[in-house]
Amino acid sequence: MTTDLATATDLKSLLDAWLRLWNGEDALAPAIVSDDFRLHTALIQGGDSSSIRGAHGLVGWILHSRAAFPDLEFTIEVPPLIDGAYLSVRWTATGTYGGGFPGAKAELGTVVTFTGTDTLLVQDGKFVEYWLNSDTLQMLQQLQAL
Repeated sequence: MTTDLATATDLKSLLDAWLRLWNGEDALAPAIVSDDFRLHTALIQGGDSSSIRGAHGLVGWILHSRAAFPDLEFTIEVPPLIDGAYLSVRWTATGTYGGGFPGAKAELGTVVTFTGTDTLLVQDGKFVEYWLNSDTLQMLQQLQAL
């Protein structure tokens, strides 16, 4: 049972670093994201996410995602669910719209809040796969982009 608790603690520490990465600590990526990292999500501009690979690809995508919301902050809404090497967590993101989102009619300074769920696979102490489900409709409605 000690091994299970140690593994859960390690995964929670890794998840804390993941949250800090999304909240702007880009330098954490190489320490927690595998070179073989793969993202699985529907991209807002269309297409699949197969081109987003490794720590460098993830950081680029995070920076692109944050561009319209420079102060975007993610918080954990529901504690992580852990099953072996998988963990899943429900989050809320809040940020101030700074412009540049295609089709958005919201005024600059509009505060936007949306939610999502990350499911992550860990191997050898790093994230190797990431399944993202976020409430894009909620975000688009607040940006008046529909």
